[in-house]
Amino acid sequence: MKNQQILVRPIITEKMLRLQETENKYGFVVNINANKIEIKSAVEKKFDVTVDSVRTIKVKGKTKQSNTRRGITRGRRPDWKKAIVTLRDGDKIDFFETT
Repeated sequence: MKNQQILVRPIITEKMLRLQETENKYGFVVNINANKIEIKSAVEKKFDVTVDSVRTIKVKGKTKQSNTRRGITRGRRPDWKKAIVTLRDGDKIDFFETT
């Protein structure tokens, strides 16, 4: 992918923090058009670690509705893609670095 950011942001939830501690897995929101090879090289380049495997999930956007004076307004959040990256033993990513 040229001229597009592959890694959008890390996923920091209780479940992902538990996976980081126990299984050395890290979650990222990635560009919806990125493939596993591009995700692997982007993580290795940005964090200077070795990636063992990449799993991807396409997440459907939720439908939302709100009641207004003019009636019910319906909408939809955008679809997005999640990548769960497993690192080699000994490698670690610290999202909360104090710099």
